[in-house]
Amino acid sequence: MDFSIQLSAYYPDKTYGGERVYADMLEQAVLADRTGFDAVSLTEHHLINILMLPAPLQFAVRIADHTQRIKILTSVVVLPLHDMRIYAGEVVCADIFTNGRLMLGVGRGAFGFEMDRLGVPLDTSREKFDESLNVLQALLSEEEVSWDGKYYKFDPITIMPRPVRAPQIMMAVMVPPGIHACTKRGFHIQTTPLSGSHQMMLDQVAAHKTAKAEMGDDGKHLTLSLSRVGFICKSPADRRAKIEQAHDYYSRFDNVFTGPGLVENGMIKPLPRAQTIEDLADSLLICTPQEMIDKLAPYAEAGVDRVILNVNFGASQSETLDCIQQFAEDVMPHFAHRATQAAE
Repeated sequence: MDFSIQLSAYYPDKTYGGERVYADMLEQAVLADRTGFDAVSLTEHHLINILMLPAPLQFAVRIADHTQRIKILTSVVVLPLHDMRIYAGEVVCADIFTNGRLMLGVGRGAFGFEMDRLGVPLDTSREKFDESLNVLQALLSEEEVSWDGKYYKFDPITIMPRPVRAPQIMMAVMVPPGIHACTKRGFHIQTTPLSGSHQMMLDQVAAHKTAKAEMGDDGKHLTLSLSRVGFICKSPADRRAKIEQAHDYYSRFDNVFTGPGLVENGMIKPLPRAQTIEDLADSLLICTPQEMIDKLAPYAEAGVDRVILNVNFGASQSETLDCIQQFAEDVMPHFAHRATQAAE
């Protein structure tokens, strides 16, 4: 099982400065590359101060320029917010500029506040996403593409430059039937059991594995990545502090994900949460290295290919770098050893 660090910009204090936020993320990417992580992942969100990255492809290029081998995942790009006739060329350039290390994770959007204000409400984003994805795939794989659909109508065009290699596309999807269908279409999968339900995770992985088995050799290369919030803690007091930070983070996340979307001057208002700190602690991977190993073991046993670890929810940069370093030293070798044994 491989591991990725999610470079999810969290910006609860404007005085910290956007330049400093992205410098922190770049420093995390460089450390992840040096310590053996498989990938870093980049979100796309606009107009809000959580998961704040309006230009993931640009940042992917910058990361590639400062690292040696680490993969760079977009998790995820919100396709309905882009014009595929322009975006396809940007993807080709980003793939070239990252020397083929880019995996394009795509999704329909999740935050109503963001989507409404950018003109693609969530109640229409699904059908626009579906058409956008089809247009993007056609433009990246064919020359002289024309289109006559609901959201796109254009005469024949050819995206230039032409792709150097077939782009790797990863689909963000949660429900097991959707995972099965998207895997059968040849997509890598990114998912998460948001509720923390173990059975949900097992069902998600099973849907992916079933689809791959039905595909035979055509599906062997397809992967499933599982996203979780987590952090390595040094003491019970440190664990409590990190869980409180995560609870505060989710008071903003819930506001735009499932709540009313109360945002003022770009800052999401924290709202009271029904979930207690204790219940949240049970569902997150905020723990000691040994506890982390124990919590991740069922993922490896189930067949998860990559865990995307979100460590950016309020800790200082020095603490976050220490967490990445300790995770690489104390947790990752355990699963590398297990993977070697499984391959033998």
